[in-house]
Amino acid sequence: MWFGWIEFDVLLGDVHSLKEKRAAVRPILAEVRRRFDVSAAETGHHDLHRRAGLAAGLVAADRAHVVEVLDAVERLVAYRPEVELVAARRRVYSSEDE
Repeated sequence: MWFGWIEFDVLLGDVHSLKEKRAAVRPILAEVRRRFDVSAAETGHHDLHRRAGLAAGLVAADRAHVVEVLDAVERLVAYRPEVELVAARRRVYSSEDE
């Protein structure tokens, strides 16, 4: 069994309040969940209105599938016009890793 996750640090474009931030972040997370069948959430910078921490994770039978899905999630977030991707960090582990 393999599991992996990816974390993003993003800057949001024309956002002036936390309410506008939620309106920008929710569709991104919903699309990630819908297209890739992964868990996704806002994970950081909750008190800043122009910055967000996002993450997605999954479990699969083989490493190649985990890497393929994480690559696709990263491309989707990176090419969203309303955000600027500052950093992406990922981890992939096997259930046999110690």
